[in-house]
Amino acid sequence: MTTTSKKNISQALSNETLKVVEGFNALDTDAKLAWFYFVYEKMGKSITPAAPDAAEPELAPMLLGDYLKLSPEQQLTIMRDIVEGKDTDYSRAYGAIKENNQLLVWYAWAAAMGDQVVGMPNNYQRTDAIKNLLSQTEKLDFEGQISVFRTIAGQMGYSDVQPIETQAQTGKTPSL
Repeated sequence: MTTTSKKNISQALSNETLKVVEGFNALDTDAKLAWFYFVYEKMGKSITPAAPDAAEPELAPMLLGDYLKLSPEQQLTIMRDIVEGKDTDYSRAYGAIKENNQLLVWYAWAAAMGDQVVGMPNNYQRTDAIKNLLSQTEKLDFEGQISVFRTIAGQMGYSDVQPIETQAQTGKTPSL
């Protein structure tokens, strides 16, 4: 079971942020990767950077260390697997960390794109869907942008951890 199917989009607090998340979810895998690239390219200008200080990079050594040693083709495959929630070692490593750390992974990868991380193809053309989604993202305030980023990042990767059933679901009261 993928993370996407288990997590809802409750962190997206407003109609505007919900529209951005839904627009992102409607993109194909490579368009989602392109959107991330363009978002991080614009960060600090019209898009708010997610605070890397709120993350703990030591929790993601596979994603922030080992990953950088792989070939561009392997890196792209891993990115696609994470976006699609496939059951792979890297997707599991990503799915096991919290949203702030997931955002740090994307931030680190974006900062290293074209250097240590596979870059965007020079001839890549933004689709209207990506352009519209970027425009919608830029119009959000800081809180809205961060809400969207956390929600989207949290939907990716693979995790087989199941949520704890509530008392209403089990009919049992917790005991010590």
